[in-house]
Amino acid sequence: MTAAAVKTTIAQKDGAIGWITFDNQARRNAMSLAMWQGLFDAVTAFAGDPEVRVIVLKGAGDKAFVSGADISEFEEKRSSEQTVRAYDEVAHAATEALSAVNKPTIAMIRGYCVGGGCSIALSCDMRIASEGSIFAVPAAKLGLGYAFEGVRKLVDVVGPSFAREIFYTARQFSGEEAVTMGLVNRLVPAGGLESYVRDYAATIAANAPLTVASIKTLVAQAIKDESERDAQLCRDVVARCFASADYVEGRTAFMEKRKPKFQGR
Repeated sequence: MTAAAVKTTIAQKDGAIGWITFDNQARRNAMSLAMWQGLFDAVTAFAGDPEVRVIVLKGAGDKAFVSGADISEFEEKRSSEQTVRAYDEVAHAATEALSAVNKPTIAMIRGYCVGGGCSIALSCDMRIASEGSIFAVPAAKLGLGYAFEGVRKLVDVVGPSFAREIFYTARQFSGEEAVTMGLVNRLVPAGGLESYVRDYAATIAANAPLTVASIKTLVAQAIKDESERDAQLCRDVVARCFASADYVEGRTAFMEKRKPKFQGR
């Protein structure tokens, strides 16, 4: 395994899996401005690495995935219109890079997933949490405004009724409630979380990268308003799969009754 620290966001590559770890344990992995920038840098690096086929995000330690933004920075870095705009631009760039990266992403959630943590998790394709995890978006308790894009992501995942409940109450929800709402894909025993996610990621990584990437593109287009969809892009990503060497490999491996070895081309 190779590792490179990006401020307090750590990027690690382990075979076909790129791991991004939020490490601010003294504040339950609350996101500092440097950590938001580190997230953007890590996602960008993995996006350009052909060896990485799946990206997994997690929090350091066992207390939290991300407990929100680091409010201790707000007086200095988020107290005026100008600094709020600058801060939000960095955070927005990080979550947009995560949403847009053309590789599968998994949020591995243990403990608190609050505020900005939910925003990060919602920017991932899937969310797998351990029993005992806690979710909340406490914007209404802080009096801050929540940008449309963040609200839209929550609505896309849980629907308008649950989104309203999450924002209106600003209360904490259990992992079981999160599953019921559709906020979490899977809830697993705490002791088996990392091994479960690692196996899940390995299963995805073994599949044809072009096919997986095409589905990510098509799902993103499917949830857009019809007037905003790129029909040509949808046709192109499907055609690319059928024209690929991986499609030949998949057919050949099936006929030869062996596991395919996909190369992403």
